[in-house]
This record gives sequence, structure tokens and C-alpha cells, in this order.
Amino acid sequence: MPRSRKSKKPHAATLADVGREAGVSAMAASAVLNGARTSSRFSESTRARIIEAAQKLQYRPNAAARALVHRRMNSIGIVGVIEEDELNHYFLAVFNGILAEATHRRQNAAVFSLRNWADDAVRLHSFCDGRIDGMVLIAPTIDETIARQLPTHTPFVSIHSNAPIPGVVNIESDEEHGAFAMVEALIARGHRRIMHIAGPEGYIGADRRVSGYKAALKKHNLRFESRLLMHTRFETLHGRETMSAWLRQHTGEALPHAIFCANDMIALGVMEALADVGLQVPHDISVAGFDDTLAARTTSPQLASVRQPLVEMGRLAADTLLARIESQEAQPQSPIVLPVEVVMRGSVADRPVVDRLAPPVRH
Repeated sequence: MPRSRKSKKPHAATLADVGREAGVSAMAASAVLNGARTSSRFSESTRARIIEAAQKLQYRPNAAARALVHRRMNSIGIVGVIEEDELNHYFLAVFNGILAEATHRRQNAAVFSLRNWADDAVRLHSFCDGRIDGMVLIAPTIDETIARQLPTHTPFVSIHSNAPIPGVVNIESDEEHGAFAMVEALIARGHRRIMHIAGPEGYIGADRRVSGYKAALKKHNLRFESRLLMHTRFETLHGRETMSAWLRQHTGEALPHAIFCANDMIALGVMEALADVGLQVPHDISVAGFDDTLAARTTSPQLASVRQPLVEMGRLAADTLLARIESQEAQPQSPIVLPVEVVMRGSVADRPVVDRLAPPVRH
């Protein structure tokens, strides 16, 4: 039985194919189709013949080859740590803004994920291997040693960096003022005993929110109580566990009138913990968050929050990065600080007429 011949897989047309079809060299085809630099000049009839051959063969320019010619990939990188436990609404909002601006500017975007900044930041070198023109770092927490080792041939912009990074413009928001304004708004509703469940100690954003919280209490002559300040991770599960632990430790004691959380995800966890023991928000206790992500608008009741312009921050980061790429000049290192605003919703009410006591927590 005769052996059947394997059919050859069709291949994408190359410059050599176009050149043969048009009766010219591959170099000539490249010069006409890809704008390659050459000292040769071609007649209009030769150009027309090359273009006609390219159309006939459905030739598509190779992106990598064009990048070598124009020294641009027209692609930016986005790097962040993605937690596996829950959907990161903060990251999605910022990411949406970066993509929107990249699309508007006809740029592609490549996403690179890290397990954590401490161990994986060294991988930034491998990401900057020529496939992108610049990179946006989302909420980086890299130390001075790693910061000094960042690739110098690739421009960077950061959003909410935990520390200044040499040569990198940071986009951030006025977090301390946002916390101050939210606590003042709670005080204006009659709340006096205000708890703050903060983010991890040593995170600059968390520390700024603690500072704003304390400053608002001080302005209104309210005593700061250390038992009403706790630190946890920026996740729903940890917000729930932290609130449940506090309720267990303070059973029978007076509840705070209101709880201001370092982000919306912590606030969601707090609301779950309160519901577990039969406390109603805001009838028994008011709760507020920070960020004003989509999650804040999908709770019941809807969550009061400090609105960070996260989408706008993403857009601005992409715009700043592209300006750096196009100018090839160093940008000023001063951070770009955007304003925030307090958004009141149904999770905050006036202070209860009668103080509530922390009920028993089932183990």
C-alpha cells in the first residue's frame, strides 16, 4: 500500500515570498512594506508591484521585525500581585483604566503576575526583554535594594508604591485626607466611639489612613483608644476574622458606634462578622470603607466609602508611561497625587440612641 504523503502545513507569507512574486529582493520588499532604511530608491511601478504581491500572498508584517526598525513594540507591561483567595476589585479598577488608555493610544498591554513582591520582584528583568516598551507597577512593595536593580533601559511608572523608587513616577491619592474626611463625616452623624480596622502595619497607604483617623479624632477632642485600632490584611476573610476576634474579646462591652475600614474588602468582612452575631448595619452599628470599588455598590446596604479615582489613576499611569517612552527623557520623581472624596451610602446612619453591647460570639 503506497505511503500517503503528508500535506504541508500552510505558512505565513514572508518578505522573501513577496520579493519572489514581485521579482525583487526581500530587502526591497522590506523597504517598501516595512519602511526599512535603505539608500535605494524604487520607482512607482516597482512599489505597486510589491504591494500587489503582498496583497495577493496576504502578507502580514512581523511585529518583532517592525519593532527592530522602529524601536517600539507598541506594547506596555502591567505588573501586580494577584491573590488567589478573592477577586481583587482594586486591581480590576486600576487595570481597567490602564487598558482604556492603552486602547485609546493604540497600544497593546501584557499582564505579568507575581506571587509576592519580596521574592518575585527580581523577575522584572525577564519581563523587560524587549517585548514591552515600558511597565506599570501596581502597588509595588519593593525595598531599596530591589529598586536599585530595576532595568534602566525600560521606563517605569508605579501606582500606590509603598516607597519612593528612584527614577519612577508614582501615581497616588490623598489617602490621609480621605481617612480624615470620612472620620469627620462619621463624627458629624453623632458617632463618637469610632473603630478603625487598618491595613498591615508598615504599608504606607495603611499608615496614612491611620494618621488621618487619629487626626480627625484629635481635631474633635475625641480620645484615641488603642482597643479600637486593629491591623489586618486587605481581604474580606481577614476583615471578618479580625472583627469576630474583637467581639469575642470584648463580649458585654460597649460596641463602637461606627467602624471605619482601611478598604472595602475589609468592610465587607466586618459586615459579615456583625451579621453572624445578629447585629444590623447601620441600625446597630455603622460601617464605612475605603476605595469605593464595585464591591461597595453591591452590598446590602450599600457601603459608604472614600472614593479613590482608581480608573483615572490607571489612565494617568498609562499616559505618563507613554510620555516617558516617547520622550526618552527622565520624568520628575515627585509623586502625582489625586484627590479623593467621601461617598455616603446606606451603611452609615446617625448614632444609635442607646449604646449597643457586644453580644456573645459562637465558637
